Amino acid sequence: MGMGKRQRSKQENLFIPTASLARSASHAFYERLNAALAAAGFDDFVEDLCEPFYVAGKGRPSIPPGTYFRMILVGYFEGLESERAIDWRVSDSLALRPFLGYELTDSTPDHSTLSRIRQRLPVEVHEAVFVWILKALSKAGLLKGKTVAVDATTLEANAALRSLRRRDTGQTYDDYLTDLAKASGIDTPTRQELAKLDKKRPKKGSNDDWQHPHDPDAKVTKMKDRRTHLAHKAEHTVDLDTQAIVAVSLGDANEGDTSSLPWSLLRAELNLDAVAADPPAGRKLHRQILHEVVADKGYHSNEVLVDLRAGGIRSHVSEPDRGRRVWKDKPDAKVAVHANRRRTRSARGQRLQKRRAEIVERSIAHLYDTGGMRRLHLRGRGNIFKRLLIHAGAFNLSLIMRQLLGAGTPRGLAALGRALWTSIAVFKAAVSVLSARIDRCTAVAAFSALSLLQIEPSPIRIGHPRIMRRSTDC
Repeated sequence: MGMGKRQRSKQENLFIPTASLARSASHAFYERLNAALAAAGFDDFVEDLCEPFYVAGKGRPSIPPGTYFRMILVGYFEGLESERAIDWRVSDSLALRPFLGYELTDSTPDHSTLSRIRQRLPVEVHEAVFVWILKALSKAGLLKGKTVAVDATTLEANAALRSLRRRDTGQTYDDYLTDLAKASGIDTPTRQELAKLDKKRPKKGSNDDWQHPHDPDAKVTKMKDRRTHLAHKAEHTVDLDTQAIVAVSLGDANEGDTSSLPWSLLRAELNLDAVAADPPAGRKLHRQILHEVVADKGYHSNEVLVDLRAGGIRSHVSEPDRGRRVWKDKPDAKVAVHANRRRTRSARGQRLQKRRAEIVERSIAHLYDTGGMRRLHLRGRGNIFKRLLIHAGAFNLSLIMRQLLGAGTPRGLAALGRALWTSIAVFKAAVSVLSARIDRCTAVAAFSALSLLQIEPSPIRIGHPRIMRRSTDC
């Protein structure tokens, strides 16, 4: 085979038929997703929802709201961290242009357009879109709402610890350390002396004393990898029967799990009530909405269990080892804790805990690790929560796509296709080997028959029959 050489210059074609353009594996995924959204009336819904926030007849028309929400969905499906990355990916992809409704000659929206529309539309609009996706899930039989699990994780904020300032004086961290060193008798402290002084101070990163000037909602906390960062806390409420995210919350990173659990359950209840209010979607829900809650030991407290029991919710919360408990003047807490202990130690309780660890952690990994939101690029809890809602809605849409195509993301569909072709190739190879073995066994059987009949075989000898029988396993 001769070596091909790259052309140093090439005459470009003046016209290229659209049908002759290269098509990637993601085309099929986005075409099917667009068909599913169109069949459910997504664009009509979001245009009616966003119309009050625009003024008709003034200025040039904005990009359609459906395009804005689709670009945020692309952030999840492609694992893109920032709005700039979404802009670059959309402008460079032939598969995403038809998904957004743009021709080859059209310019796609840039990141500043996404930012302006996000600031224009309130959080309530994004919550309504998330509930609409929940209704679509319920209509597809992918939402039950009876047994939910709750878990939380931390998201690294778009803020640096070195930019912290005192809440009372507005001093930077270095200036505050310099004043402490001068007060202790060091007139011109060096960097090493400041580090030595700072190492001995207790509670030097307290959120009560320090805040970030550009993102005051970010709190100093210890991340999952034991590093200290400014971060936010995201909490998921997941349907254990279908893996759907029923509600997602965003709070302070230093907020305890026992404090954030009631708000997550309240948000989940409101979302499920909104789904139940839609007759086609409500018929697919379980008749006992929010009947059971499964959580890990970080959510265990007397107050939480008493409140869940008072609300008619069966708790399956893992209990930490607190030694011998004293129940004096706490009859309600005793009943609630003992009932929860009995349920968690049962066989069903153990199965629910295992499923919680699998399902909830999977949603967290898909949204933040492969979905690209572990490191935030937005500031302000409102801005972050807007994207987080649509991000979680994209995860729920992936459940519908998994039901339709067998894969929930374009990468998953491409991997499924590769696995299919690999299986076909392995099957063909196995058939070839089996055919060759059958041919050899047939030849040996014919030779043995000729030997029994004492018929002289052909001049070309194959070998001794015993040797052939041993070597061919026939």
